[in-house]
This record gives sequence, C-alpha cells and structure tokens, in this order.
Amino acid sequence: MGPESNDLVLQLRKRGVSQVILAGMAANLCTEGHLRELIEQGFEVAVVRDATAGPRLPEGDGYLSALINFRFLASAVWSTEQTIRQLRPA
Repeated sequence: MGPESNDLVLQLRKRGVSQVILAGMAANLCTEGHLRELIEQGFEVAVVRDATAGPRLPEGDGYLSALINFRFLASAVWSTEQTIRQLRPA
C-alpha cells in the first residue's frame, strides 16, 4: 500500500513537511510506489539507496531497475552516510 491509500500525505502536510527521506524493503515495489506518489503530491523526496533492497530473478534485477528509476524520479539518491551528514546540524 502506498500513500494514495492512507493519510500519509495529509499527516505530512498537517505538520508542514515538504521534504521526505525514503527507504524501504522492496525498492522496485513499495519504495518506488511511495516515491512516485509523494512526488506527484508535490514533495521533495530523497531515497537512501543502501537502505532499500529488491528481488533478483533470472529475468532481471529489481534493485538495479529501481535504482535507475530513483535517479530519474527522486530529488536525490543518497547513501546512508550521505543521509546522516544531511541530517546533522550545520
């Protein structure tokens, strides 16, 4: 389930949130679904590339395909280390 089927967007807007850092278990399914919906709703979204995973099948690599899509869609694609640096106060 993505944010289109719950009140995540409402809750973020009520709190004045406009930027989201996203990670998750199924990069090519849940993570990408949330990314797409949040972007469509006007949020700036960064994805933590090494805090997501994806299936690898004989027919293809779900993780690699998700990383390619993240590069096209997300505002940023960071490592965990880069994310921590971004969150530290200046």
